[in-house]
Amino acid sequence: MKWRALACALLLTMVTPTVARADAPPPPQNDPFYQPPSGYAATAPGTVLRTRPVVASAFGALPQHVDAWQILYRTTDTLGRPEATVTTLLEPTGAALGDARPLLSYQVAEDSPAPQCAMSYQLRLGAGNANIVSQAEILLIDAALERGWAVTVPDYEGPASAFVAGRQAGQAVLDGIRATRSFSGSPGPIGLWGYSGGALASGWAAELAPGYAPDLTIAGVAEGGLPVNPVNILNKINGGPFAGLAMSGIAGLSQAYPQLADFLATHLTPAGKAAFATAATQCNAQNAGMFAFTDVFKFFTVPNPLNFPVPQQVLADVTLGRHTPAAPLFVYQSTNDELVVPADVDSAVSGYCAGGGAVTYQRDVLSEHVTLVITGAPDALNWLSDRLSGTPAANGCHTSTAVSSLLSFGALPTLGAVLYSDLLALLGQPIGPGDIA
Repeated sequence: MKWRALACALLLTMVTPTVARADAPPPPQNDPFYQPPSGYAATAPGTVLRTRPVVASAFGALPQHVDAWQILYRTTDTLGRPEATVTTLLEPTGAALGDARPLLSYQVAEDSPAPQCAMSYQLRLGAGNANIVSQAEILLIDAALERGWAVTVPDYEGPASAFVAGRQAGQAVLDGIRATRSFSGSPGPIGLWGYSGGALASGWAAELAPGYAPDLTIAGVAEGGLPVNPVNILNKINGGPFAGLAMSGIAGLSQAYPQLADFLATHLTPAGKAAFATAATQCNAQNAGMFAFTDVFKFFTVPNPLNFPVPQQVLADVTLGRHTPAAPLFVYQSTNDELVVPADVDSAVSGYCAGGGAVTYQRDVLSEHVTLVITGAPDALNWLSDRLSGTPAANGCHTSTAVSSLLSFGALPTLGAVLYSDLLALLGQPIGPGDIA
């Protein structure tokens, strides 16, 4: 009975929104740590500019027994200009920096156009859980730490919170890995993982890596619920329960593309300007609730803004699938996804395969966008474990359609182990393999 009551209390903590505590750390827009030093623009992408230890938490209130640092590093924005952003390095409890342990770059689905939604802030104790859906991904991060991996969690949207800006995201992910390796001194193998908005960042990093970061050898990339084509996603979710995501996405893109910001200033109605001004200050959870079932196009003075050159150019620029990744991929996708268009993922995978890529593509029937975050995670984790332990991925492309990913070999035991270790982590137990913790 005591364990049941404790589990209920933990669940209540996870699903009940809280605000930042009175002694909360300042958000990024008010924290000098996030401001790069003079002259940083002349440094190479991935250069470490500043570091500090922090206390990591789950849901803003539950301290996580790991070693954690924030790393401010130099990266490059969508327009090719130098900028600085932060990644959070999490190490298993008691691990030594410089050990040749695997490094996982985990891209959280931040999905928000406001700076206080950045994961470097949301993962800190006392920050509150305004971005609670994204904060829940600490459970998957903990699962990676339990395997003895180091995990770096980049603020890949950058200081402008440029949600959906794929080039920005991919470059920030790759530079975050460079910065993490420079800080930690670890020469271990590299993996990437992300779902939904996190898959967008992971997917762009995978496509850009051969040209932008040829110095990095990536052992494998796991990406699920992959947002390939933003036009198709926008048309699919507009007016429905996910319409708030469109508000976050348009606001985020306008912060990366000045021409889109000018287009909005010209073609939004007064009500539209007020709505997007609000959306730009909120995390996706708040936008999802405020703008659910909203027809976003009604905020414009033109019938369909997607018929105009500027939105078309911007959305084309953030469409995935134009470059074949050199790293092997594990792609998992619900055939009933109510947000991402499954045919777009099919098409992207086909393009990668035609370009000589190595892709394991798993389509899942008994899921939708949200549930596959959980049911697809064990296979993703097991696939990454093989890559990071040195087992090469199969050559070529392999596509399968499963009734449920949980029926895959090893999936249910992995899920059980993840849930058990996550419970212990939420209770404040050390996070890491037994020989370290």
